[in-house]
Amino acid sequence: MNSSRRTFLKTTAAATLGASLLPSLGFSSSADEKLRLGFIGVGLRGQNHLELALSRKDVDVVAICDVQQRMIDMSLGLVATAGKPKPQVILDGPNGYKKLLDRKDIDAVIIATPWEWHTVMCLDAMNAKKYVGCEVITGMTVEECWQLVNTSEKTGMPLMMLENVCYRRDVMAVMNMVRQNMFGELIHLQGGYQHDLREVKFNDGVSPYGGGVEFGEKGFSEAQWRTQHSVDRNGDLYPTHGIGPIAMMANINRGNRFTKLVSYSTKVRGLHEHIVKTGGENHPNAKVKFKLGDVVSTLIETSNQETILLQHDTNLPRPYSIGFRVQGTKGIWMDLNKSIYLEGQSKQAHRWDDAKEWLEKYDHPLWKKYGNDAAGAGHGGMDWFVLNAFIESAKRKIAPPQDVYDAVTWSAITPLSETSIKQNGASIEFPDFMRGKWQNRKNTFALDDTY
Repeated sequence: MNSSRRTFLKTTAAATLGASLLPSLGFSSSADEKLRLGFIGVGLRGQNHLELALSRKDVDVVAICDVQQRMIDMSLGLVATAGKPKPQVILDGPNGYKKLLDRKDIDAVIIATPWEWHTVMCLDAMNAKKYVGCEVITGMTVEECWQLVNTSEKTGMPLMMLENVCYRRDVMAVMNMVRQNMFGELIHLQGGYQHDLREVKFNDGVSPYGGGVEFGEKGFSEAQWRTQHSVDRNGDLYPTHGIGPIAMMANINRGNRFTKLVSYSTKVRGLHEHIVKTGGENHPNAKVKFKLGDVVSTLIETSNQETILLQHDTNLPRPYSIGFRVQGTKGIWMDLNKSIYLEGQSKQAHRWDDAKEWLEKYDHPLWKKYGNDAAGAGHGGMDWFVLNAFIESAKRKIAPPQDVYDAVTWSAITPLSETSIKQNGASIEFPDFMRGKWQNRKNTFALDDTY
C-alpha cells in the first residue's frame, strides 16, 4: 500500500466522512501532480495566499477574481514578479466569481472576500465540485453553518477554513506537550482576539500605516466592509484565531464538543473616541452609533467538562495578544507572559519558567521539518503551513485537517454570542453539527508528516 493510500485511509476514517467526501473528482489525485487553483478575492489577504501559491511548483494559478481594479493590478504584479503565466482575470462585479467556478480546469478555490460573502461563495463552489479553502469566518448565522455542513455532505466536497493560528509555532509546541500529557488532564483554556484594529477599521488608503476616520465607501481594504459589522452587531465577531488551536487541543469534534455558551459585552466607547481624537467632534462619523462592545467575553462549556474563555477586544489601545492559556492538572501555559509552570518539573515551586526552553524542547515535528520552507511567510510562517495543508489535502483528494465541521463549529460562536448578549447573558445551547459522529472520531490534526 503506497503512502498516499495510507494517508487517505487514516484521514478519512478520522474525519468519519467516508467516501462521501471523496468522490471520483476530475482533478489530480497524486501528491506529485499540480493543483489548478482559482482565487476569489485578491485583496490584501487574498494576495498573501496568492504570493505563497505562486512560489510553489505544484500549483498553477488559473484564474483570479475581484471587484476592484486596484487589487487585480496588485495581484498581477505578484504574478509577474514570480515569473508565472498570467491567469484569467475576472473583474465583473460581485457575482463575477461564478464565471471562475464555471471553469472545468480549476480543481480548487481560495475565497478571501468580505465575511458576508463567504457562505454563498462556499456553497456555490462546493456545488460546482471545487475543493474549497475559505478565509475566516465561514458562516455568519447558525442557519448558514448548517447549510455549509449539509452541502459538503451532499456534494462530497471538502471545505477548509484557513485558520492559520492553529499552525503558530508556539501553539503547535504546546499541542505537542498536551499530547504527551505534560499538562495532565485539561481543565480550563483561554484565547481570543485582542488586537487594536482602529487603524484597520478606519483606513483611507492614503497613509502607508493606515489610520484616519473613514470606512465604508470612503475606506480602503477591510475598512470598506469590516467596520460596518461593529456598527450593526454586538458579539464575538472574530473567534476563530483563539478557538481554533484550543479546540484542537481539547479534541473538539474528536471525542469532545461544545455544549453551551454564555456571552457578555461591555459598554461602547473606543471607536467613537478614536474618531473624535483623529477627525474631531464635528466629523460626520462622530455621529455613528456603534453596537459592538469594546470587550466581549464568552464562556463555553464542553461535553468533557472543560471551560473555555474567549475575549474579543479590538476597539481599545493595546498590544496584540491572542491571550492563550492552557491549564491542566499538572501545569499551565500562558502566552501573554510567555511562561510555563509544570508541577514537579519547573525550576522552582510556584514560580514561572520562561516558556522558551520548554517550547524549543517540544517543538512540533512539522516545524522542525518545514520551518525553513515557512521562513519569510506571513504571520511568522504559519501562513505557509495553513496553505500547505490546504494544497496537499486538495492534491490528495482527502479531508483537510481543519474540515467543514471545524469551520462551522468555530464560526457559530459569533451568532450564538450575539444571541446570548441580546438575551442578557442567557446560556445558549451549542448545535451538534456532527450529529453525534464526534463521539468516535480520533484527533489526527498535524500528525501527518506534511500537514
